[in-house]
Parts: sequence; structure tokens; C-alpha cells
Amino acid sequence: MKRLSDELTVSAQLPLEAIDEIAKAGYKTIICNRPDDEDPGQPSFAEVASKAEELGMTALFQPVASGNVSDEDADSFAKNLAEAPKPVFAYCRSGTRCTILWSLAKAGKLPVQDIIKSAADAGYDMSPLLPRIAARG
Repeated sequence: MKRLSDELTVSAQLPLEAIDEIAKAGYKTIICNRPDDEDPGQPSFAEVASKAEELGMTALFQPVASGNVSDEDADSFAKNLAEAPKPVFAYCRSGTRCTILWSLAKAGKLPVQDIIKSAADAGYDMSPLLPRIAARG
């Protein structure tokens, strides 16, 4: 689990058993940025959503193909993040897609260097996206 901001933590694919701990940690929403069946054996979003909702959490499905994050995806993520009960826990295969989405969603709302630093502090190098983040701002 890597904290990007007070409102968002990201991670790699989580096992269903981890949702109990996420709920106990106080997260109110789970956003899945991973398409179903991206890898064999990953829990489906329906399974994740069922478990999350059973624990009183909101579950949102915003699948994004790896290596193909569009500006529209970032806008949708920004909307989901703005409207979701906080704090939010987002996941994908490694957490990188979620971090890219957050970085692009925060363009124009946070200074570019703050976005890059927050991502780096969490272990994600967003410096190659600096021009794209700046252009969105």
C-alpha cells in the first residue's frame, strides 16, 4: 500500500482477504483500475465489489488497459475520486496505472513538482509524464 495523498492510497492487485484489513484501516471506497481477466487467477471486480459492499464500502470499476491511460481515463478518475467517500484505496496490477491516473487527474490542481514528488515518495517514477501533466494543468 502506497499513500499518494490524504485521500488516496494505491497498491498492486489485492487478494480478497485483504479487503477486511482495508476496511478496518478506515478506507471507504475501493477503485479497481484493472480489467477483469488481465492475468489468470486475479479476483474479478464482482468478487471485490461484493466483499467491499459487504463491509460497507463503495466499490467502483474503472478498468484501464495497461500502458494506455488516456486523458478521458484521467478525467473519469478525477470525477470518481472527487465523488467517492474518502479515503480511497485504488489498485491495478502494480499500482502504477492508479498513480498515472492520479497524477494526470491532479494536473492543474497541484503543482507539477508536488505531483511528481508525491508519486516518487510512494515509489512511482512519474517524471517521464512531467510534460503531459504540465500540459493538462
